[in-house]
Amino acid sequence: MLHPTKHKSRILSLDFLRGFAILGILIMNIQSFAMPGATYFNPTVYGDLTGINKWVWIFSHIFADQKFMTIFSILFGAGVILVTQNAEAKIGKSAALHYKRTFWLLVIGLIHAHIIWHGDILVPYALCALFVYLLRKKSPKFLLTLGLVFILTHTIVYLISGYYLDQFPQQVIDNSMEFWSPTTEKIQEELAAFKGSITEQISHISSEAIIMETYIFLAFFLWRAGGLMLVGMALYKWGILTAKKSTNFYKKGFLISWLIGLPIVITGIYQNFKYDWAMEFSAYFGNQFNYIGSLFIAFGYICLVMWISKSERFLKLQHRLAAVGQMALTNYIMQSIICVFIFYGIGFGLIGQVERIWQIAIILIIWIVQIIWSKAWLNNYKFGPFEWAWRSLTYGKIQPLKKEK
Repeated sequence: MLHPTKHKSRILSLDFLRGFAILGILIMNIQSFAMPGATYFNPTVYGDLTGINKWVWIFSHIFADQKFMTIFSILFGAGVILVTQNAEAKIGKSAALHYKRTFWLLVIGLIHAHIIWHGDILVPYALCALFVYLLRKKSPKFLLTLGLVFILTHTIVYLISGYYLDQFPQQVIDNSMEFWSPTTEKIQEELAAFKGSITEQISHISSEAIIMETYIFLAFFLWRAGGLMLVGMALYKWGILTAKKSTNFYKKGFLISWLIGLPIVITGIYQNFKYDWAMEFSAYFGNQFNYIGSLFIAFGYICLVMWISKSERFLKLQHRLAAVGQMALTNYIMQSIICVFIFYGIGFGLIGQVERIWQIAIILIIWIVQIIWSKAWLNNYKFGPFEWAWRSLTYGKIQPLKKEK
């Protein structure tokens, strides 16, 4: 009979990496709560971008933007292999479990996306999981190659689109410009919607979520997240995500990846400011520096975490972050709920009023809370609250939550 993975059977390095990523991803996500949506892609749209605030943006762009989403996508792919292998070892098949698990993740994601935060990643992950499962038994080399093809498809499409942009219908160009650099009036309408009544907030969130789940999914997430899931399957099969490689492998992997990735991302920053973040350049050519460079920096992070996992150093920190990772779904959704109460009208309504430097202060507070509460919760319970709900729905049976003393 199938049942959730027991605590003693969990892989510490995977939970540690997942916890590291769930904290790191807040560095970028908070910008979508605190500022108008276009600011996430074009930092010159709104707010102060000088002095310390500019350096905060540069730091977050180099070390966070797309890096932690990359790690999460890789981990999701690894999770597909891990869950299906366990199921097949027990009952010889896994399709029913995988698709029930994916269906309920989709339901949770839709609720999160349409009621709490439109920037949800769970829906794209669930949609990609529908097809990556079919490739789970392919060789690591095949999975890595196909994954990179998927990832680079987005780049090729964007470079071609940018090159032929002047031949597009004027309406398409105008729509792109409005998305990239909305007028002051449009920005104020967006801020007002998030500060309005609950009905107004949910209506705006839902309309933005639909765009994320259709146009942005087809243009970005299908290729990026789907490709990275395939890469994650390959890395898991090679033992890279379970700290099975040598310490020297992870040291070299970290150094080489960052020596490649950092110059690419930093060059992108220089080029985008050189072109004054013009839509014609930055939306099509300029964003590809970070799109590609983030792959190397993310792999460097993975190697760094595995390197630490193989050592006896920072054991308390490893277990603390592993607890955060074991409750990744709960902590991800709780980050959204906390930020909604800070920035939207249902709470303090501070959207558009918190500069980047103070966003970092909020991030640090949330990190401390989640690091403390995750370990405390798991001292008494087997799963995080949302993990428990997801598992109970997947297995069609209420799972025991409280640990036996």
